[in-house]
Amino acid sequence: MTPSCRIAPSILSADFAALAVAIDLVAPETDLLHVDVMDGHFVPNLTIGPPVVEAVNRHTAMTLDCHLMMTNPGDYLEAFRAAGADWVSVHVEVGDTAELVAGMRRLGLNAGVAINPETPFEAVEPWLGQVDHVLVMTVHPGFGGQKFMDEVLPKLRRIADAAPDHVVVEVDGGIDLRTIGLAAAAGATCFVAGSAVFASPDPASAVRRLRQLAVA
Repeated sequence: MTPSCRIAPSILSADFAALAVAIDLVAPETDLLHVDVMDGHFVPNLTIGPPVVEAVNRHTAMTLDCHLMMTNPGDYLEAFRAAGADWVSVHVEVGDTAELVAGMRRLGLNAGVAINPETPFEAVEPWLGQVDHVLVMTVHPGFGGQKFMDEVLPKLRRIADAAPDHVVVEVDGGIDLRTIGLAAAAGATCFVAGSAVFASPDPASAVRRLRQLAVA
């Protein structure tokens, strides 16, 4: 693993009945595990909450990257921190970004903002110097296995160009053997991959191959 290229397997695509096994399969190849939290309101789906994050944290020493697709993430920051979240990203679309970033800072979280495909660059620009990572969605959030939206690439490039060097530019949605090179060329340095990893017969090999393509 190199800090300049990180693959973050998304457990949304893992077998929840054998989640510990799935995590163990990718742990030797990466140190970042992506956790998609959906509230059924901000996005049209429900997934998991702090109890599952706590269980995952007990099982692994991997960094837990929690993407809060929630209308009211501020109400849950403390719960996710207590459960073992390390990185947390909140959507600029929900508003109260300054308060949310300050809250993450107070809790000692790696603070991030996320931005949906249709949201313009200008919505996230003011926060690029105030966060640790920015999560650029290349699908509409809510469900795994969606097709990568190439039209987001120019915005991804603008974000990567504008972000300070210390800010991790993370991309999420439809990342696979074809699209990871496109996202890397646009400036992403961290890549969330769900089905491309966990639908593979060899998830560890899939992570290695994705990293190879990202740095090619």
